[in-house]
Amino acid sequence: MELFRIKKTIPFMRHALVFNAISALTFVAAVFFLFTNGLHFSIEFKGGTLIEVAYKNVANIEEVRKTVESLGYTDNQVQNFGTAHDVMIRLPAQLGVNTAQQSGKVLEALKQKDADVELRRVEYVGPQVGEELAQNGLTALAMVIIGIMIYLAVRFEWKFAVAAIIANMHDVIIILGFFAFFQWEFSLTVLAAVLAVLGYSVNESVVIFDRIRENFRTQRKSSVTEVIDSAITSTISRTVITHGCTQMMVLSMLLFGGPSLHFFAIALTIGICFGIYSSVFVAAAVAMWLGVKREDLIKPIKEKDETGGAVV
Repeated sequence: MELFRIKKTIPFMRHALVFNAISALTFVAAVFFLFTNGLHFSIEFKGGTLIEVAYKNVANIEEVRKTVESLGYTDNQVQNFGTAHDVMIRLPAQLGVNTAQQSGKVLEALKQKDADVELRRVEYVGPQVGEELAQNGLTALAMVIIGIMIYLAVRFEWKFAVAAIIANMHDVIIILGFFAFFQWEFSLTVLAAVLAVLGYSVNESVVIFDRIRENFRTQRKSSVTEVIDSAITSTISRTVITHGCTQMMVLSMLLFGGPSLHFFAIALTIGICFGIYSSVFVAAAVAMWLGVKREDLIKPIKEKDETGGAVV
């Protein structure tokens, strides 16, 4: 399905050097903010108190959140747990205040709003658990990157694998740079969004790489630059449909998903936008700079001579 068809090939690679320079500057800026500001990790990573309460009627999440914030816990997580009557509250650890004191203070404030609220459980999530989550997250990220490289090297060629990983790391670092610069909360849902962007971005790169391989077969008199430009141009309609539909869904989560999905949707929005950009101006351009050529993807056809031997 195509919304439109562009008959004239757009010379994307003509401006590849300029866009690669912009990408490099953006990447360096993101790394700078990561080292200087650092990420604002959520309670899941830093440790804190987990409180579960139950209401007889449907819980008003927004009211619960405002009540918790009125106690000075601006860095909190309030969300439904299981049913619409159950609410989970996560609070950061405070010096000189233990878990029992935190839960008692919160429960007292909630009872002033609704006397029927019931405390179900209170747990303390220590920083050791947070460190384990962070380590597992980094391990998952590394395994995804290694898997992508192996897949692309086998399906296409090592130059494409290197180009795709550079593009994917570009997307991930840019997302983390945004979160470090604005000090948005980095939670497990955001980490899930980052991993999703890795797969999403490599999918776009694979589509373009596959079209480049096809063009090498059909456009034998075209240069490498012309083949790449033609591949990107011919997939624009598919890109608009795919990313447009995905972005509409993500924007719905961003606008109507509430605080629990807010930063998850932001991470996906940034990842989708930069995923399109990196697939064209980073992955394809890096493959071109690495010297990808027709012989890397198309094996020469061997013809048999009259004596039964094979000649090229």
